Amino acid sequence: MFEFFNSNLAELAWPFALVFAWLAGEFGHRWTGLPRISIYGLVGFLLANSQLGMLSHDGHSAILLLANIAFGLILFEFGYRINIRWLRNNPWIGLTGVLEAMLTFSAVYLVATWFGTPILTALLLAALTMSTSPAGLLRVINEQRSAGQVTERILHLAAINCVMGVFTFKVIVGFWVFQNTGSLLHASVNSLSVLVASVAMGALFGVLLPLILRQLGNLGQDATVAFAFAVILLVALTHAGKLSPILATLTFGLMARHRRITLSRTQRNFGALGDLLTVMLFVYAASTLEWQKILSGAGLGLALVAVRFAAKLSVTSLLAHVSGIQTRKGVMTGLALAPISVFVILTLEQTRYLGISFADELTALAAMTLLLEIVGPILTQRALIWAKEVPEQNGR
Repeated sequence: MFEFFNSNLAELAWPFALVFAWLAGEFGHRWTGLPRISIYGLVGFLLANSQLGMLSHDGHSAILLLANIAFGLILFEFGYRINIRWLRNNPWIGLTGVLEAMLTFSAVYLVATWFGTPILTALLLAALTMSTSPAGLLRVINEQRSAGQVTERILHLAAINCVMGVFTFKVIVGFWVFQNTGSLLHASVNSLSVLVASVAMGALFGVLLPLILRQLGNLGQDATVAFAFAVILLVALTHAGKLSPILATLTFGLMARHRRITLSRTQRNFGALGDLLTVMLFVYAASTLEWQKILSGAGLGLALVAVRFAAKLSVTSLLAHVSGIQTRKGVMTGLALAPISVFVILTLEQTRYLGISFADELTALAAMTLLLEIVGPILTQRALIWAKEVPEQNGR
């Protein structure tokens, strides 16, 4: 009996870790009111191979694929909630998203270079930190059942800065590839062509699946399962083709919404499948962080967290009135844009899967990611409660 457990310890580590994280999240949320995903992240970090040594990343590609599927389901729902018409009717919202992303990029770059960071590393840090994690936002919003101006704005602002973040990151990676290989073709394949192909694949799924569902009829019953299968297939295809699952699934959700396929409120998070994969996603994301790198990059990491907050808060606050909300709600909007971790980790892991690794150069990002993996969702939760967009029973 003991020999069986000893010989299969590596295979049992992940299932036991996921069960433990789920239980910790449920009891922790019940006792403290903290977001479950913050607790999942803390458990994943503590159990990681570089900390307690339980969670190894052997079979890295398969684990990354599952994490991208989990993220893809969230991104599909995230994209589904973006209303392009709202952005057209109130262009100040779109302008706020562009300006806060640009100011974040500039501020992070200046601070990083002031700390003596090499230019290319500073550019990569700036590109990644301009974005907000859709996974963190959407899980907190759904968990709190929040609704209102701040809720909708953070979704739309995050969509804008994520697209800008992925685009900028891919361009910088393409420049890095060109510097190291001297091949313009290789560089372009790793940047703009990847972006275009990813968006095109997501748009194709967004057009074809609604057509298939209309032919089948009974959209309300079939849509959730069909979309879940489609997201899994789309992520697998982009993963195999070394494209961007983030852009593909986000585009898919956006297209599906505007093809008039409706998901009912009871189908949010893709039910039990979404909840299960969410535990795995946040445990996996935190388990990639190493304590030694966090310590070595802590000083710069904390400085970048501070400047990132300052940039986002200043833009959302200053443009709050002209965009149609009170300044106080503008402050809450900027505060709610705190989460970053899952987006950053999966973007870097996907890049590593392509054969390009920046792990040694981006130690400051590890410190930022750990802090915002745990604290970011809490700040989003508090901002939504303070904005009075959470039902009283959830805003204790």
